[in-house]
Amino acid sequence: MDMIDSIECVSSSDGMEDDDAMSSNLPRPFLKASAAAIAAASIGVVPGGGGGASGAGAAGGIAGSLIPPATSVHELLECPVCTNSMYPPIHQCQNGHTLCSTCKARVHNRCPTCRQELGDIRCLALEKVAESLELPCKYYSLGCPEIFPYYSKLKHESQCNFRPYSCPYAGSECSVVGDIPFLVSHLRDDHKVDMHSGCTFNHRYVKSNPREVENATWMLTVFHCFGQYFCLHFEAFQLGMAPVYMAFLRFMGDENDARNYSYSLEVGANGRKMIWEGTPRSIRDSHRKVRDSHDGLIIQRNMALFFSGGERKELKLRVTGRIWKEQQNPDSGACIPNLFS
Repeated sequence: MDMIDSIECVSSSDGMEDDDAMSSNLPRPFLKASAAAIAAASIGVVPGGGGGASGAGAAGGIAGSLIPPATSVHELLECPVCTNSMYPPIHQCQNGHTLCSTCKARVHNRCPTCRQELGDIRCLALEKVAESLELPCKYYSLGCPEIFPYYSKLKHESQCNFRPYSCPYAGSECSVVGDIPFLVSHLRDDHKVDMHSGCTFNHRYVKSNPREVENATWMLTVFHCFGQYFCLHFEAFQLGMAPVYMAFLRFMGDENDARNYSYSLEVGANGRKMIWEGTPRSIRDSHRKVRDSHDGLIIQRNMALFFSGGERKELKLRVTGRIWKEQQNPDSGACIPNLFS
């Protein structure tokens, strides 16, 4: 990975403000089951073509007594291989052991519990149980209060505002996820990212061999202002056949909150300058997605070298910028910039 030779940064103030420690007293998860679900849970599952149900007590089936909905029913719907919740088609072997359709292919059609051949037996009784259940979002411990029918839960969780964020660091394929305070600490301690407070910045990027681009990703900088965190990216990559440099800002939060802010970037020298204004993208959008959409300040290499001056043998770019918060106009509903906070 190509890296910059040096970075200088001047912000409106030094250091970083300490965040208040997060504390939460969230309710424990609960599961709502209808009478039909509890009744279905007492049905035994027996082997047979396509799956079926008969009287309680069949070997390998669901226990004949009433099952507490918040514990045993949920456990019944947990795949023993991947431990994820099972969704139709739910498969079972001839002895009644169940597993999800994804894991059925992974275990080569052999029951992981008794090693019997799985065949194509569906556990219709368990699918019926799932149909009647309501479950809390899996991000309840992070603050989501919503409860959904079992089969609607996955769709919500893929878009839940309380779901963890992925690490925004672009210099490696980092798989760390967490909430914003955790990721800020992770970026500072593990990726050694520069942290600055203030809504204005002045960066000087220096590179000794500007002709070596090859999708080089340069270290990001994190800014803390308006009580929020922003990631400033600056990097070089190939755009078609032309090498370019690009700077853009990402907001450490959801897209709806990102729309409350705007930013500008400016680069120039020798009586010329380029200015970009836009809305920061949420870190829900990956670094690559933002870069490939060209949503930022893009500088062609020849122009970047012109801004650098000298004999164009060394890249010396000074990028300045600021972040401001948009305020809602109570009369017209329009946003007006707040430049003084």
